[in-house]
Amino acid sequence: MGSKNKLGLFSLTMIVIGLVIGMGIFRTSKDAANAALTPSIFFAAWIIGGLVAFCGALTYAEIGSRYPVTGGYYKIFSYAYHPSIAFAINCIILISNAASLSGVALIGSEYIAPLIFKSETTSTIKAFIAMAAIIIFYGVNLMGLRMSSRTQNVLMLIKISMVVILIASLFFPSLYNTAPQAVVDLKTQSFGAILLSFGVALKATSFTYGGYQQTINFGEEIENPKRNIPRGIFVGIIVIVSLYLMVSFAYYKVIGFTELKNTSGIAAIISEKMFGPAGKYASSILLFIAVLAYVNVLLLSNPRVMYAMSEDGILPASFKKKEEKKDVLTVSLTVFAAICIVVLFFADTFDKILSFTIFLDSIGMATSAATIFVLRKRTKHLDGTGIYSMKLYPLLPVIFVLTYLFVGIVIAITFPKYAIIGLSVFTAFLIIYFLVYKNKKPAQP
Repeated sequence: MGSKNKLGLFSLTMIVIGLVIGMGIFRTSKDAANAALTPSIFFAAWIIGGLVAFCGALTYAEIGSRYPVTGGYYKIFSYAYHPSIAFAINCIILISNAASLSGVALIGSEYIAPLIFKSETTSTIKAFIAMAAIIIFYGVNLMGLRMSSRTQNVLMLIKISMVVILIASLFFPSLYNTAPQAVVDLKTQSFGAILLSFGVALKATSFTYGGYQQTINFGEEIENPKRNIPRGIFVGIIVIVSLYLMVSFAYYKVIGFTELKNTSGIAAIISEKMFGPAGKYASSILLFIAVLAYVNVLLLSNPRVMYAMSEDGILPASFKKKEEKKDVLTVSLTVFAAICIVVLFFADTFDKILSFTIFLDSIGMATSAATIFVLRKRTKHLDGTGIYSMKLYPLLPVIFVLTYLFVGIVIAITFPKYAIIGLSVFTAFLIIYFLVYKNKKPAQP
């Protein structure tokens, strides 16, 4: 790529912000608050989550700089470890993506359900609403209809507008919840209880900070990478952490810490306090539309990942089947949509899906970031050639890997069922690899 076409500091910063800010901030503050014993633990989870995201983004940026290959994770895993690990982890990443889609669809259902049903809705009804959204857009994609870039711009506009509105509520003290808030005295709690509380809260914030791992794709496309990569990622993460902290502080002040633990549709509640019932109605509809757009994007992109894996010979050839007239990957799309529905069928609440998703992510994140230790040794000849090499190595990747191992252990303690399922799925894919692809050679640099 010519220097004129490379990404500058501002472009990289905007990319980092765009990759991370998603729909989670309109729901996960509730989960973090519900897990946190005190407001200090609640806010600490947001701050530490941001620092971990910074460590991870720099780690993935160097991985992408040292091993810039099309095909991303699979080829890097295959080169650093073994094709069996690459196959298993790529498959669980796809399942994690499907679970994330299901979780976001549930966020949308929490906002739209009160507008459809006057009485309190059950988790089953919300799950069916989420399933309906997935099935509708599965059908849309089967017909070959795609959302234009303008529609995606509208999605981003909705998210930014809602974030601005939520933050703006801080400037209206009359909206604050002045009811007495129950506060847990940490002196009465054991260290283990405090650590577990923080770990569960960090699980929620980790979901909200996701997306920075895509910096793996930009290592070779940044102008002056040694200078711009750390600066762009640092500025981007600082902006994101600041926005997330301000939004969470708005939830804390307007809704109240105690009430936040058990309140659904938290963004709509603040909109209602600011603009009345019309505000709640409008924000609920807008957020549901934003969720639908996000669901459509994942239904568009992930089948193409499966197509690429099929081209590499790590998924059956049937995943390459395409309806040429409509340019639709029928098998890949159908399988991915089916996984989303299955996840909702067995985990019908956001907290369950969050635990399952983040446990799978913990496996994928820890193992993918750890490839830097292998790549550093095997690509010593690239040092000093202009590629990006992070400072404070190996401290930053060690912090990142240990944090995700910690989160994975917390989930195994609090939701052992989903940890067992996640490990079983990973093991099953390893077995499948050795049964079907045992003669496949490791990737070469």
